Amino acid sequence: MEMTGLFYVLAALLMLVGIAGVVLPALPGLPLLFAGMLLAVWADGFERVGTLSLIALGAMTAVSFVVDFWATAVGAQRVGASRLALVGAVVGTFVGLFFGLPGLFAGPFVGAVVGELISRRNLRPSDLGQATRVGVGTWVGIALGVALKLALAVLMLAVFALAWWF
Repeated sequence: MEMTGLFYVLAALLMLVGIAGVVLPALPGLPLLFAGMLLAVWADGFERVGTLSLIALGAMTAVSFVVDFWATAVGAQRVGASRLALVGAVVGTFVGLFFGLPGLFAGPFVGAVVGELISRRNLRPSDLGQATRVGVGTWVGIALGVALKLALAVLMLAVFALAWWF
């Protein structure tokens, strides 16, 4: 297999892993998707995809970072989360990675609840209820972020395909 073909295969693998990474927080989804696209364009000698398309794809990749933080923060703040709940959600996300798929879903929730309880320093029923609402709000925010990143991934694939073939 010639080197160009090898680069195309590697680019396709990067794009597939990037698409998986949109829903799996362990992988930087859209940056990997962009890296795969950039590798394909480079392997093609920058003949099919122009500078404007690459700038648009890079901008969408940058927007994905903002979407990640914004969606989680909005979900948590809508239910009155403390700063420690947000930190807990981030820590819970990373700890959850070590527990597979259940950890990916439960980690941010548990982290936000624990962070909120530490912030409140109380275990009254009303505080437990608020901590649970914060956990659910944070999880909903993360789900919203995944949905927005999926939309960005589809848009990036559409821009890339249009630039590549037309």
